[in-house]
Order: sequence, then C-alpha cells, then structure tokens
Amino acid sequence: MTPFVDTLYFQYGFSALLCMALVFSIWKIIRSTKRSKSSLGLIDLINLELPQTQCGHCGHAGCLPYARAIANGEAINKCVPGGPSTVRRLSTLLNQQLDTVDPAHGTPGARLVAIIGEEECIGCTKCIQACPVDAILGAAKLMHTVINSECTGCDLCVDPCPVDCIDLVLAQKNKPYWLLPALNETMQADADTLSGNISTANASA
Repeated sequence: MTPFVDTLYFQYGFSALLCMALVFSIWKIIRSTKRSKSSLGLIDLINLELPQTQCGHCGHAGCLPYARAIANGEAINKCVPGGPSTVRRLSTLLNQQLDTVDPAHGTPGARLVAIIGEEECIGCTKCIQACPVDAILGAAKLMHTVINSECTGCDLCVDPCPVDCIDLVLAQKNKPYWLLPALNETMQADADTLSGNISTANASA
C-alpha cells in the first residue's frame, strides 16, 4: 500500500474509534441522568414532607440532607418539628410502618419561637450567623430582633449568644410544633396542654 492509502485507513480507523467513544459517552451520560433524575425525584418527595426548619436535631445539617439520608435507608422518625404526622406521611410514601417520633431527638409539642432581650443584646451577630432560616434582623453593635413569623424555634441561636439574652417561648399562633427535652417542666406542661387542646379542637371540627 502507498503511504497515502495507509494514512487514509488510519484516518478512517481513528474516526471510527472516535465516533464509538462519543456514542458510548453519550449513552453513559443519558443513563446517569436517568438514574439521577429517579434518585432526585425520591429525595424531592421526601424533602417536601419535611417541615424545612433546618434545625439539625435529626443529626443532619438540614431537611434536605436528612431527606437524602432517608432515601439511602435512614430512619424516617427523627424529625421532631414535623411530629407524628410527618412520620406517617413518610411511612405512606416509603411503604413503612412507623408512626411515632424517636424520643431521643425531642418531644413533639407546641410551637416555640425565639425572643431576644433588647436590654441585654450587645449586637454581636452570632445569633444571626447561627439562624438557618434568616429569621433574625440586626447589625454589628446594634440590637437584634426575631421575625416571629419566620422563626422555626430550632434553638440554634441560643447557645452561641455570649450574654444569654435569647429565650424560647410559646408562639402566639396555636400551631403544633415541638419542644426540646431541656425545657423546664412548667413550659412542657403548658405546651402539652395547648397541644392537647388543639388536637381536641381538630377532632371536633
């Protein structure tokens, strides 16, 4: 064969290999995309059932990471803010039989919100940095305040406060929520009574 023919065969062969590699790459991308979409679909469905408090008491950094963990087989009963209703919805979604929250993560109760003592606040902004839902307004060396309608009662702002001027109190709206085990017995009893009244009212409606 002449050098010209050899070069031509080489070019054809190289082009054929290149096309095969391209087709294989496209097939892998399509396959992985379909698999990702299927996985993301389940994660999204789980995440929609979670309350989006981003509190971290389930052991994860927020609701979406917990949704990913549930999709990978983690227990569905670690979300205290969501309460038994969230557990039941997740049980239906994932064909499981759980209907109660794991008490190791807290006790479902009445909705709490954070309040900041204006006289004690030094404007350090540590609570602002800790809030996962941007429910605290303020600036450095200026008084901070909590937007009650946005606060999820996660308590993540309490510990970072260097002057201990943040408290969790019962929210004005009678919305079932959650209580941390560390709350005092009086508030726990009040919250349980409120939650029971809400359940009775809902059952009578």
